Amino acid sequence: MSAPVPAGGAPVGRLDALPPLEGLSVRALRRWCDGGPEALAEDLAESLGTPRASDRAAQAFDALCRHCLGGCRRPLMRHGGNCLCLGADEAAFALLVRTATDGEREDALMLAVCMVRPDLAPALVQLAQQAGLALRCALVPPRPSTLH
Repeated sequence: MSAPVPAGGAPVGRLDALPPLEGLSVRALRRWCDGGPEALAEDLAESLGTPRASDRAAQAFDALCRHCLGGCRRPLMRHGGNCLCLGADEAAFALLVRTATDGEREDALMLAVCMVRPDLAPALVQLAQQAGLALRCALVPPRPSTLH
């Protein structure tokens, strides 16, 4: 008989089925948890190629993770860095980032209250929006500076 899956760790989907922003959010969360903010910054710099955007994304994401994990109601469950499963907590985190990034503050606040203490939720939404906007900008390839 296998051990029960901890709350929030149950697979609810596949990482490769997520849209780019949500997928990057989950991969960044896993990398941040496994290797720390420096490892995430290195990965973003390598994969995104634009130093200014990747630095801003890494700093914003670091602040988001510190706030979220520092005030979470229970430990945030996640799957391993190479796992293709998407856990319930990871899905909620990705949804928070996307919802806040899209400017849907009330919906993002409802999600945040489920993740952290109520007094920390507004700040979490703000940090999720900043991190999401930075990641979204980093996902857009730079425009060429010349036309011909």
